[in-house]
Amino acid sequence: MSTDYYEILGVSRNASEEEIKRAYRTLARQLHPDANGGDVDAEARFKEVTLAYETLKDPEKRNRYDQFGPDGMRGPSMDGFATGLGDIFEAFFGGSPFGSTNNRSAATRRGDDLEVVLQLQFEEAVFGAQKEISVKAPSTCESCGGTGAREGTHPSKCSECGGTGQIRRVRQSILGQVVSTSACSRCLGTGEEILTPCPDCRGEGRRTVEKTVSVDVPAGIDDGVRLRISGGGGAAWRGGVPGDLYVHLRVSPHDRFERAGNDLVLKLHVAMTQAALGSEIEFDTLDGKERITLMPGTQSGHVVRIKGKGVPVLRGKGRGDLHVQVIVDTPSNLSKEQLQLLHQLAQLREEQVSPVSEGGIFHKIRTSFG
Repeated sequence: MSTDYYEILGVSRNASEEEIKRAYRTLARQLHPDANGGDVDAEARFKEVTLAYETLKDPEKRNRYDQFGPDGMRGPSMDGFATGLGDIFEAFFGGSPFGSTNNRSAATRRGDDLEVVLQLQFEEAVFGAQKEISVKAPSTCESCGGTGAREGTHPSKCSECGGTGQIRRVRQSILGQVVSTSACSRCLGTGEEILTPCPDCRGEGRRTVEKTVSVDVPAGIDDGVRLRISGGGGAAWRGGVPGDLYVHLRVSPHDRFERAGNDLVLKLHVAMTQAALGSEIEFDTLDGKERITLMPGTQSGHVVRIKGKGVPVLRGKGRGDLHVQVIVDTPSNLSKEQLQLLHQLAQLREEQVSPVSEGGIFHKIRTSFG
């Protein structure tokens, strides 16, 4: 993996801000996890490209990178110092002198992610579809709008912590007085308490309901791909950020077509006479009627390629091809006249075949008893 941010973005070291931005947008579209079906390598490359762009788009960071390279971007910061020192105080005194680092405010509370399976028909995966699925999940309470407070009232400043969401404690130690902080147990770190809870959600700000989610299935999607719907998951407690919905796609097999990447494969059965003498065969494709010409003497297994009748390129341009594999069927249940004609053909071609049975199985039984 390269550590040269310019090389990662594919730009020169004197590239302008606009060139850097343009290169990043192109790579981000190609490598984004949603466009690569959870490909681990693509996700790693996406993170690498994003780090390079975040560094080079900022003049100050870019100047530091040009002087010191990637190592120059990893210098110590007060945030890291505070976090490390806070961990030491937490271990000895039960709190951090810099405030709690484990509690989430209302702005950062996040709902649960949800996962569902969506079954698609073969044609829906090829051409794309708009699907709706029902999901049972926590949703924002309509009565209180997610605040958790009864209609006409509002959350109040927490009487325990005064709205800070934290409780400060002073302790004596070998170092003298130490002030530690921890999450307020009354408001759970939000700084607000509900004096008059909403009767419908009981102060949660959310209720579990059956909701309908629209899923935009892009053309060219394949079996096993996972789609992420941002914000489609469960609602957060008291007005936080909703989680995401992950949709696992399952594609039903087709009775005639098979998929090979962006190509389609069709096994087309034809009569022996059509293959031997040549003919024009009309058949159904996913796009409608299609016609191919078989040359005289076409052998079973012969493949005819029809360009542009395959699967659309996922989030791209163009389509794959349709490969029609000819399967020559041997005739059966022939009439007496048809058998005689085939024997005549065999004689003309000097081919060794079984003799004609004049009376069938009963004739054979009779002749065996003389």
